Amino acid sequence: MTKTFSLLLAGLLFLSGCSSPEASQPGGTSAPETSSVEISSQQASVQETSSPVPAVSEPPELPSSSEEPPAPEEKPDNDWKFDLPENHQMDPEVFASLHQALAGSNIYAMVTAKDGVIIDEYYQDGYDEASAFPVHSCSKSFTSALTGIAIDQGYVKGVDDLLSDYLPQVLEQEDVRKHQLTLYHLLTQTSGLEWYEWSRVTNWTEFRSAPNWVDYILGRNLVSTPGAVANYSTGNTHLLAAALEQAVGMNLMDYAQINLFEPLGIQSAQWGTDPQGITDGGNGLTITARDAARFGQLYLQNGEWQGKQVVPAKWVEESTSIKTNGQGDSTGSYGYQWWIRPMGAGNYDTFYALGAWGQYILVVPELELVTVITSMYPENIYAPRPFFTDYILAAYLPEENAGQSS
Repeated sequence: MTKTFSLLLAGLLFLSGCSSPEASQPGGTSAPETSSVEISSQQASVQETSSPVPAVSEPPELPSSSEEPPAPEEKPDNDWKFDLPENHQMDPEVFASLHQALAGSNIYAMVTAKDGVIIDEYYQDGYDEASAFPVHSCSKSFTSALTGIAIDQGYVKGVDDLLSDYLPQVLEQEDVRKHQLTLYHLLTQTSGLEWYEWSRVTNWTEFRSAPNWVDYILGRNLVSTPGAVANYSTGNTHLLAAALEQAVGMNLMDYAQINLFEPLGIQSAQWGTDPQGITDGGNGLTITARDAARFGQLYLQNGEWQGKQVVPAKWVEESTSIKTNGQGDSTGSYGYQWWIRPMGAGNYDTFYALGAWGQYILVVPELELVTVITSMYPENIYAPRPFFTDYILAAYLPEENAGQSS
């Protein structure tokens, strides 16, 4: 019996020493880096070889079958919900008329959400809810949101920070007035840097073909004192994006993915860059209409999403409050990269993101309503607006008329 037990014990000791080559290295060095699956199996092997061999009569202790595995972490439900317009004080007959009108238009997609649910969608033939669209200057409003998040997280002290705090090359500019440029000047389009974008004669092509966009923008003449005159400029927003990347220490798209897109369940976003790899904060975002509507809904909810404050409520309030008179035309006033003006026969206070050729993210707090429009109107950026004012806003039925069709 003693001899049998000795042979059995020797056999077990021999087998325990036969670990795989990856589990240990000559001279006591650690194993090379491997995938998490490989590491798990290797760790199990190391534990087996380093622990004493249990006696035959004492098998290893197994987990109790009565113990329940930990519950998986509950993820927020970011899927859109859908409902009929008439359940939200909106006339369905007006939406039917809207779809007829859209059929002969240059609108690619139009999505309307009210009370937090989608009540109407339209897609031109060849497009659907999975189609991603370039939203052009609507990108500016996303960059604004990221600025508020960066301030809240302590990467940026505030809007009055000097641009040179983040882009030291500003101090290399001969015109010392540029040294006083602040993030506020960029957010409100009041940098004073010469720029021609809101006219038929523009420097857009020259800007986009420059080998270094930041240098090109900073090199523009200062034609007014910073803070004195509003002049719309994608260059201002690109400087803001460049400053944010320096502040947070990563590409702005990566920062947006972590702090904005993932919390909202946005999976379609893609964002272009300049020749140096700086995110094209003033123009380069591509996104689906439904995901763009999530962003509008976030601002409608004062920056809160699924119980989490994604964008500080104070920042939402400041961004959508009038800071300048914009371009002094029917586009409206301007906040922090958001346009602001009353719309529709009811003069509903509306703030909105606006992009070239007719891209819109419109938010009407009074009606708990968000509408996204993607389109192609090269000659008239305002062409899609009547589809919103004359149909969506006109479809609203005040409380006393709810349930009645027009």
